[in-house]
Amino acid sequence: MRRSEQGYQLALFEMTPPTEHVVNVASVPQRSPFRYPGGKTWLVPRIHQWLTSLSWKPLVFLEPFAGGAIVGLTVAFERLAEKVVLVELDEQVAAVWQTILSDDHKWLAERIVSFDMTIENLRKELAYKTTSVKRIAFQTILRNRTFHGGIMAPGSSLIRYGENGKGIKSRWYPATIARRIRAIACIRDRIEFVRGDGIEAIRSYARFAKTAMFVDPPYSAAGKKAGTRLYKYFQLDHERLFAEASKIKGDMLLTYDNAPEVADLAVRHGFDIRTVAMKNTHHATMTELLIGRNLQWLK
Repeated sequence: MRRSEQGYQLALFEMTPPTEHVVNVASVPQRSPFRYPGGKTWLVPRIHQWLTSLSWKPLVFLEPFAGGAIVGLTVAFERLAEKVVLVELDEQVAAVWQTILSDDHKWLAERIVSFDMTIENLRKELAYKTTSVKRIAFQTILRNRTFHGGIMAPGSSLIRYGENGKGIKSRWYPATIARRIRAIACIRDRIEFVRGDGIEAIRSYARFAKTAMFVDPPYSAAGKKAGTRLYKYFQLDHERLFAEASKIKGDMLLTYDNAPEVADLAVRHGFDIRTVAMKNTHHATMTELLIGRNLQWLK
């Protein structure tokens, strides 16, 4: 028997039965301007449960693979930590966070509200070459809201039919997106954004005892290689990620695709594992792995 098979069997033995309750995401405050593949809105109640179970309030909450950052935003809005640090490598996604957390958030919100969403205007805007961070941010929001599944990785394409035949307007809610941007800007003093490597961020903050981390990397460790089509920066050294995570002096929670390779990594680095029910974008119930040092708070 291969080591990975042994590790996975051990993980299955040690895991408690799956948490079957599926969170109704409609009941969770929608705070991110992104419509993000692999978004973690469904996990928000678990994050609250985890952080409030700690005997200390985190001085820093780190989300090293921020993406749509629904978890980090929730922590900031609900003051579950003194400061939230968001880290993202993708330059387009980074441009959005850099703009929202600067005075240019006003321009971005107004540009979104005033944009006349037609296929001609959309193609013209996306074809425009620019080095302006706020203009890149606007283009990124457009792509995120008009491409299939919100996927902005190379090879993705515009929504063709969408809901009720609305096409590119299916997920374009300018007033809502602008409102979320303005709301985040109101609490930007609680949030720090860094464009950089997530694993390096974990390593940098690992020595601080009152730091909590939520780690949600691209799913390129699992057999189905979902990250290769969902994210531009899908390649990741998962072995190194777990090695760095094992050095964290504060607390951490990882979420991963439910796969033998991941369970093996978790077991070899001394982590607890639980499975949690969730629904994918097609509303099918699935399970993901929650990985941490002590998951007794998870009920």
